[in-house]
Amino acid sequence: MTQLKVGLPVPDFELPATNGKTVRLNEYRGRKVVIYFYPKDLTPACTQQSCDFRDANANFGNANAIILGISTSDIKTHHKFIEKYELPFLLLADPEHQVCELYGVWQEKKLYGKTYMGIVRSTFLIDESGVLVQEWRNIRVKGHVDNVKQALMAMK
Repeated sequence: MTQLKVGLPVPDFELPATNGKTVRLNEYRGRKVVIYFYPKDLTPACTQQSCDFRDANANFGNANAIILGISTSDIKTHHKFIEKYELPFLLLADPEHQVCELYGVWQEKKLYGKTYMGIVRSTFLIDESGVLVQEWRNIRVKGHVDNVKQALMAMK
């Protein structure tokens, strides 16, 4: 598992996005970036998390920040998710979980006594030069977006 460190550059990556293009993280240099990793499109907690980011999107934009959501769901499912919940930001598909592994969020999980590999819900706040400012791992959805907004505002 990769361990990122606050104060150091994050690894670059490229993934297919819901705008039909391949997105490279370094294309966003000069802007703050919030990357949130979530387990699966159209599930209750992931929907709440994405809608919380949607509802705060204007605040993030006003702070020169963009939001990117990443899961192992495919682009087709991402499009359904965006359409159903009017998500105003890009979702990136990582079906082979390469970026999830790069960011250390692809981990062993347990549910109802079964062990499996999956995404541990996590968020990363990256500054304009590509340096990790703050990370939240294994988060609970309720109140999380407010915590990210506060950290973003503290960067100004």
